[in-house]
Amino acid sequence: MKQQLKKLGLVLAAAGLVCVQTSAIPVKDHKPAKQATPAKGGWVNLFDGKTLKGWHGFNKKGPVKNWTIIDGALVCLGAAQGDTGGDIVTDKAYTNFELSWEWKIDKGSNSGVMYHVVEDPKYHASYETGPEYQIIDDAGWPEKLEDWQKTGCDYAMYLPNASKKVAPVGTWNTSKIVFNNGHVEHWLNGKKIIAFEAWTDDWKKKKTEGKWKDYPDYGTAKTGLIALQDHGHKAYFRSIKIKEL
Repeated sequence: MKQQLKKLGLVLAAAGLVCVQTSAIPVKDHKPAKQATPAKGGWVNLFDGKTLKGWHGFNKKGPVKNWTIIDGALVCLGAAQGDTGGDIVTDKAYTNFELSWEWKIDKGSNSGVMYHVVEDPKYHASYETGPEYQIIDDAGWPEKLEDWQKTGCDYAMYLPNASKKVAPVGTWNTSKIVFNNGHVEHWLNGKKIIAFEAWTDDWKKKKTEGKWKDYPDYGTAKTGLIALQDHGHKAYFRSIKIKEL
């Protein structure tokens, strides 16, 4: 009996020692990993490569039928008549941002990317309110193009500089728009091709004397949607992402 009690005492002592040692180990509060929450101002994908989640037809509800997904690219089928009726826009509006994407077009195609787009029944197209980064087949367009109509332009407003280099039709380009409190930049294939200030006297002069003279709301919104244009031609977009500034 004494021997059994002795063994029991040894077991209890050992257990106590384990408890003491265990309680001495510091226990850290459980916190989610930093990467679980995107950093403020970080890049956000606007296209998941599989669906049109986050996008809808301009001034429309219901499924989008004139855009599809092919090999991880968001593809405009060119079903719209002319330059109205087929644009898609983001569900979310943006103010200051850096927007980056990859694109390619077919021979003779025309498209574009717009920002600060406002939806309202009185507007028939995204370009009535949203400035446009022009995308077009400069060499293969069937009619003569003015310089302000060519790829990379702030359409009908500002022209690209000599750094503009467009990849051949059918191959991918990388573009970027920066908008920060009125400062605007257009980038193409790693080069800054345009920089200007919105809403200045020069900007207002270009607007009132050019194509936009009959569109009083063009470029005036400081917050709005991102739009991809259906100009009745095929166009391909991928790696669409945005960083709010």
